[in-house]
Amino acid sequence: MSTRGFSYIAILGAGALWAACTKGANKADSAAGVDTSAAAATTPPPTTAPAVLTDVNIVALLDEANAGDSAVGAVAAKKGTSASVKEFGRDMMRDHHALRKAGQDLAKKENLTAAPPSGDTLATSSQKWADTLNAMPAGADWDKAYIDHEVAVHQAVLALLQTASSAAQDTSLKALIIKAQPTIDAHLKKAQNVQSKLGGGTAAAMAPPTTDTTAQKAAKKSNAKSKKK
Repeated sequence: MSTRGFSYIAILGAGALWAACTKGANKADSAAGVDTSAAAATTPPPTTAPAVLTDVNIVALLDEANAGDSAVGAVAAKKGTSASVKEFGRDMMRDHHALRKAGQDLAKKENLTAAPPSGDTLATSSQKWADTLNAMPAGADWDKAYIDHEVAVHQAVLALLQTASSAAQDTSLKALIIKAQPTIDAHLKKAQNVQSKLGGGTAAAMAPPTTDTTAQKAAKKSNAKSKKK
């Protein structure tokens, strides 16, 4: 499997995180009478990754990730209770909007028409997570659910950027990805700092699924063969 395949696995992990966080929030909200189970139940599971991830696939996936985090950042800026959560939400709304615009401008300049890869569920999952946040009552539990999710997702997106920088064929796209990495890393560190102030994360609820997907198994098998050589 090529490095482009690994990039897609990383974004599938991010999509799974959005879905897992939505389900975790649903459990927390059940006592409060918030019905978000239907949205979580309809979240499509990650599917087998294709062997090759193209530049137009990368453009689409990064656009979806930036759009999703900018949107939930706007929700946090209004609905967050903690001052640090509100500030973080404003930062995400601003920074991911800027990153998205930079990606769209580059795609237009390089004539790269965004095309999500087969099986992509990131946009759907992020919308369901936004719906869940809008349905949850504001308060300490809301703040914690939001920031726990942000830590997990920024970890997954940072992993995506690291592998996508190798997978990208267009030199301008590669440069844009590399330029974005410090911003995402800074977001992760800030999210972890806010998380610690709120009392730590819920690793079990927010971590990616431990069960290997077909794509992950194929990737591990490919890695093992490469090491033997």
